[in-house]
Amino acid sequence: MFYIKEKYIETASGNKVSRQSVLCGSQNIVLNGKTIVQNECIIRGDLANVKIGRNCVIKSRSVIRPPFKKFNKGVAFFPCMIGDHVFIEEDSVVNAASIGSYVHIGKNCVIGRRCIIKDCSQIEDDAVLPPETVVPPYTVWGGSPASVIGHLPECSQYLMIDATKQYYEHFRPAVVG
Repeated sequence: MFYIKEKYIETASGNKVSRQSVLCGSQNIVLNGKTIVQNECIIRGDLANVKIGRNCVIKSRSVIRPPFKKFNKGVAFFPCMIGDHVFIEEDSVVNAASIGSYVHIGKNCVIGRRCIIKDCSQIEDDAVLPPETVVPPYTVWGGSPASVIGHLPECSQYLMIDATKQYYEHFRPAVVG
């Protein structure tokens, strides 16, 4: 997978962030290293802190927005925490409170506000997770509204580590010439 070097910012910790993405409130966004944020993504750090672990891949046009809760006197936003080795496919909207490590979120998913997705789980393409859903480890969720449709093997952690590291290693600048 090649990218145009001029269209990405590479940080000292190895993060690669597209210049075509929007990181609102960047002082509240933490990328822990070797994370790829592709073009036209939106990360809303202006609402609350967003922490993204190591070796994550956030594909094109995805939105990461901290969860909120309505109160009598207004709205409060809460931090959004994403673990290590998380793969978020294109066009997904994530409004979760917490996403564990080794999680795969498919294309065109909607993760409702204040959802908690535990380690080693998978959300299928086009799934809609209702607000405040808790996804247990080693489960596969799909549908709209999403529900459990399968289970993952115990080796899921190692498969996700391998998938995210391979993606990062093969995400290289194109040779122009």
